[in-house]
Amino acid sequence: MKKIFIILTFFIFCLGSAQIDNIANGESLTLRIHYGFLNAGTANLTTKITTYQGAPHLYVKGTGQTTGAVKAFFKVEDLYESFINIQTGLPSFYVRDVKEGGYTQHFETVFNHDNNTLILTDKKTPANGSKVIKSVKGVQDMLSCFYYLRSKSPAELKVGTIINMNVWIDDEMFPFQLKVTGTEDLKTKFGTINCLKIIPSVKSGRVFKEKEGVTMWVSNDANHVPMLLKAELAVGSLKASIDDIKNVKYPLKFTK
Repeated sequence: MKKIFIILTFFIFCLGSAQIDNIANGESLTLRIHYGFLNAGTANLTTKITTYQGAPHLYVKGTGQTTGAVKAFFKVEDLYESFINIQTGLPSFYVRDVKEGGYTQHFETVFNHDNNTLILTDKKTPANGSKVIKSVKGVQDMLSCFYYLRSKSPAELKVGTIINMNVWIDDEMFPFQLKVTGTEDLKTKFGTINCLKIIPSVKSGRVFKEKEGVTMWVSNDANHVPMLLKAELAVGSLKASIDDIKNVKYPLKFTK
């Protein structure tokens, strides 16, 4: 399930600071994960307005789990959390706590954007303690980058846009590039909706078959809700399609 969240956030980017003011308190998005013809699991993202260290923050919780037959032989229970400063759009605190088959990991990251450092704590192995790591300006985590993208206006995210980004994943920084290649009317369970088609450039070999093996569609409006993802993995193909939408700030324009 780690790969699911990595894929879901590949199309997110950092462009400096921007106020997050278009995400509704209590929003919930659920995507259904398909592996070939098999329903493999679900991923859910929820938001809540709160405070962190005295400043207004958007608290985001991401969960992922396998379901059905897949769960019977490979159980996944993933938890991601992020506290995002509403004024800057940058993460202050990030948690990744995952159980994937026999693999478990629990990292916590505190970001210091004033001096471009972060503090990484391995909660699974407390004896390892915490370490200070040099970061880069405007770094995002796997959840904060998703909501930072969605804070952009349609004029800032349009066809032809090419964006470079740095995303903190687990205990490592990853550079990516994103291209908005066009628009497309996409059929969903709720009806047809106009979407931006987005292709990120990603590392080949470790997760994906090709450098550009991922395509994503997000609503072409002020919400930028992810509607569909397709990825060619080294061991087959994967899809994530929108399954449930609650409390988005702006009405979504589906047609039958």
